[in-house]
Amino acid sequence: MGIYLVSVGAQEWFDDDEDEGGRGALTSALGEELSRRGLPPYESVPEAADLVRGSGMSFEEKLVPPMDGFSALCRTHLSREEEEVLCGWSVLVPLSLDEEIRLPLGSAYTDATMVAGAPQVLGLVERLAAAVELPVDVIPAACDNLDLTMWFLEGPAKEVAAARPGPWSEDLDAAFYVALYLRAAQHSLRRGCPMVYS
Repeated sequence: MGIYLVSVGAQEWFDDDEDEGGRGALTSALGEELSRRGLPPYESVPEAADLVRGSGMSFEEKLVPPMDGFSALCRTHLSREEEEVLCGWSVLVPLSLDEEIRLPLGSAYTDATMVAGAPQVLGLVERLAAAVELPVDVIPAACDNLDLTMWFLEGPAKEVAAARPGPWSEDLDAAFYVALYLRAAQHSLRRGCPMVYS
């Protein structure tokens, strides 16, 4: 159990059967709002890939550590509006959105759905990564099967922190969330897929 951040494939994204995990209602509502804003529809969602560790074709990470340090980091380096974009979305799409989209659709975790653009989220989290000097060259880039979660919780994060100290190593829980959102936005853009909490 717990909350996971996962990539979504075309079958789930366009399926109207919510009992089977379909997100057709969300897809339709998002399409209407994009049209209202004069933007093209988001229809080029790739098929889901099998969860294969290290392939980089799918994304699945578990939100395990406490978020207090990450929230404090956001308050220090981002405006209130920027923090809301980075931390408030429930759906991330690989589209450039000047303003997030709020839809009156609930989920297991929220009463409404906030859709954010991956380019905007990536820009914000890159600022945090720079501020804490996150060692992006050594943290997992592929997050298919809890690779990032395991790297921080049971893997070499503590050893790397001792060998490469910096602001990131002072709060590994906060660094985990910086890495999580960084890799999620990068994955969404690279694969052209939406990201959701599950």
